[in-house]
Amino acid sequence: MATIEDVRRLAVTLPGVTEGPDGVRWLVAGRPFAWAWMERVDPRKPRLLNPRVIAVRVRDEAEKRERLAANPDSCFTEPHYDGYPAVLVRLEAMTPDALEAVLREAWLTRAPASLAQSGLGYTAEPG
Repeated sequence: MATIEDVRRLAVTLPGVTEGPDGVRWLVAGRPFAWAWMERVDPRKPRLLNPRVIAVRVRDEAEKRERLAANPDSCFTEPHYDGYPAVLVRLEAMTPDALEAVLREAWLTRAPASLAQSGLGYTAEPG
């Protein structure tokens, strides 16, 4: 089972990553690729930090649908993310190794191509 502490530890090992000042957002080139979920517990009150779930960027809506279908135990979404390329990930359903892979994939969606190629030997998506 992974934890938000694992997210912190793993995210900052990726090239060019900074942690947001709130301690629950991770950015590359100033662009967020992972963040802790702010859950709407009561519709009349502000969202609350849920450290058991993170949101991660995906390439596009097609990848989002694929992830949700392939990983129903670990990935889900909510109406707030409709039309936005991100999935919610239950940390308790992830091993640290699986979490590392999810974070790397999310990082690739936001990293500049030159950083991605030099940092991991992957090719970032254009944009």
